[in-house]
Amino acid sequence: MTAPYRWDLVTPDQLGSLLGGTRRPALFFLDQLVECAGTVLARSGGGDLVFVGRSLDSMFDLLGGALDGGLHRLPLSFRRGRRRLTHAETAAARELLAAAGVTPRRLARRDRPITFVDVVHEGSTFTQLYELLRDWVDEEREPWPVIRRKLRFVGVTAERKPSPNAYRWQQDVTWPRELPSRSVLNVSLSRTVWHYFGDVQVKLTRTFRPEQWLSEPDGPRHDEETRQALAEAVALVAYGRNKQGRQALARARNAARP
Repeated sequence: MTAPYRWDLVTPDQLGSLLGGTRRPALFFLDQLVECAGTVLARSGGGDLVFVGRSLDSMFDLLGGALDGGLHRLPLSFRRGRRRLTHAETAAARELLAAAGVTPRRLARRDRPITFVDVVHEGSTFTQLYELLRDWVDEEREPWPVIRRKLRFVGVTAERKPSPNAYRWQQDVTWPRELPSRSVLNVSLSRTVWHYFGDVQVKLTRTFRPEQWLSEPDGPRHDEETRQALAEAVALVAYGRNKQGRQALARARNAARP
């Protein structure tokens, strides 16, 4: 099983002339993205970041330029409305997790935690991912008391007015209580930018839900929208690489530390 194709933008040897004729990306969201990414780093527990799905590809690209390793993509999505995964789908999901460096055996033996990052509304993707991992750990008979200390989840939520009674998605699910305190945290993002990343932004890969996990791999798309999205992603990697971008991320990370 092969995940949907996505260009390697950190070492973009295969881009060729794809960016020819594209417009300079506006990156209207850059300041908010940098602040959010810095806060995610501060709340990651020092873990390797695993970006779930496609919604935060822009954060992955920004940090891919700024950091030396410690980043992975887990390009799976789950269906809206719960259904039990088939045996073949479960095997495919485990293969994707293993490609991102996440298996029960590795979790039990690694020093640093793994921190899953995604945009969150009601937390259904994190819930299904957690259940997938929990069942796998039980099946492999790896030590759950050890592994539970290696798991972190950071949800990027749409910004709301501050309130002591503000809704938090993890209050509606039980599994976060199986993990140590502060293992499941949120980072807010401007509602406009959150909506752009989650609902509007053109992505470089197709969505990858369970019914597609067993399909034949696709190749890169070369249509105009995709090439413009590629220009945006390349610009984010470049910003993460330059001095200004790294300094901005460092300031955001330091400001978010307890």
